[in-house]
Amino acid sequence: MLTDGFGRVHDSLRISVTDRCNIRCFYCMPDGLVAFEPRENLLSFEQIERFVQIAASLGVTKIRLTGGEPLVRRDLPVLVRKLAGIPGIRDLALTTNAVLLAAHAQTLYDAGLHRLNVHLDTLDRAKFQHITRRDDLPRVLEGLQVAKQTGFKIKINVVAVKNLIEPDLVPMAHFCRDQGFEPRFIEFMPLDSQHLWDRSKVLTADEIVRTLSQQVAPLEEVPDRDRRAPATEYRWADGRGRIGLIASVTRPFCLNCNRLRLTSDGKLRYCLFAVEETDVRQLLRSGSDAEIAAALRSNVAAKWLGHEINSQRFVPPPRPMYSIGG
Repeated sequence: MLTDGFGRVHDSLRISVTDRCNIRCFYCMPDGLVAFEPRENLLSFEQIERFVQIAASLGVTKIRLTGGEPLVRRDLPVLVRKLAGIPGIRDLALTTNAVLLAAHAQTLYDAGLHRLNVHLDTLDRAKFQHITRRDDLPRVLEGLQVAKQTGFKIKINVVAVKNLIEPDLVPMAHFCRDQGFEPRFIEFMPLDSQHLWDRSKVLTADEIVRTLSQQVAPLEEVPDRDRRAPATEYRWADGRGRIGLIASVTRPFCLNCNRLRLTSDGKLRYCLFAVEETDVRQLLRSGSDAEIAAALRSNVAAKWLGHEINSQRFVPPPRPMYSIGG
């Protein structure tokens, strides 16, 4: 199994299929021209499939496809079908902004994908346009409804930027409670391409729980949760669903981390905030399975204790979020 020097077992792999995106969230991407990876540098579906087969043989059981925006990658259901059929893979999910979801929901579901995390910070059209620099909220809402009718289990990812998102917390909570979605509020992290982040811009998990408990319904922390999961889960005391808090800044969960990341250009990362990577693209083109497995083991073995966001030693990763993969 993939165990690091601190005894953490790794069974979860996040795979970026592209660094391209069809929206331009200000905390993720610059507004102007973006230097995306040349298409010839991206891993092919066959290379991704091979990597997952090797990772599964080493104990990886969970796969999440990310971007950029993964639905801009042509023929994505083909990859989904390949990965869903790999022995040992028990959980397959996708993170998307849902702009293109309505057109692809059924094919993705039929290919074996049944879980979605949809990025949506606000239900206000003007604010959505301010955040994303695109006027696509109606398409996102349509995609959510089509996916719900198709049968997907859906979580809503909300990036919690202080002095921006506070008015949206309660409307989003009511929306998710009514629709049967689970909102996940994610503390704003230092991964933006324009280096806008500082600690004062973080709307904390505690502030979110306090607001929702007072203005929607009391929340209680879910007992006996999976400590390796990135979100701390709360349930509404009235029984109408759950919420998740991903508090990477104020409640780091590094000591329980079980995740690896593969970028769209074939770099293996043991942490979202890693400043070093293992290049497996060339191995996938000309190396053996044994060499790829050794690279996986070596990357995990070198994993640090944690990202140190809260210390003076913290160094932001050289890649922005859209290039690493969500």
